[in-house]
Amino acid sequence: MKISTRIFKAYDIRGIYGEEINPESVEVITKACACIFKSGAIIVGYDGRRGSNLLAEVICKTIEQTEGFEVTMIGLCTTPMFYFAVNKAGASGGMMVTASHNPKEYSGIKIVGPEAYPVSGYDVKKQLADTELI
Repeated sequence: MKISTRIFKAYDIRGIYGEEINPESVEVITKACACIFKSGAIIVGYDGRRGSNLLAEVICKTIEQTEGFEVTMIGLCTTPMFYFAVNKAGASGGMMVTASHNPKEYSGIKIVGPEAYPVSGYDVKKQLADTELI
């Protein structure tokens, strides 16, 4: 499976749910994020869009299978609540399943490092650059 390079944006990753953003692509994206985070506590949240909870579960399962990480699912929340949770926990990072202001057919992931500092979708794309996945 190849992941479309157009889903990688300056501030997040987003695309059409079920086509560009699906459980398979999210698993690959999560593995790339684990390389960026390196280790530690990871916070996962999701918005109310169709499929967001399923994608968040994929993120959690993938992180849990990666040595050196501890994942906390905070569930359905707003993005500011997610940022707060990452900061409050002193986490190494977090992943929020959301497509923000985009139409309902979209889904995506906001990724943050320590202190909820944004991780660019371009950084994740770079992590995958030497693979045959994009």
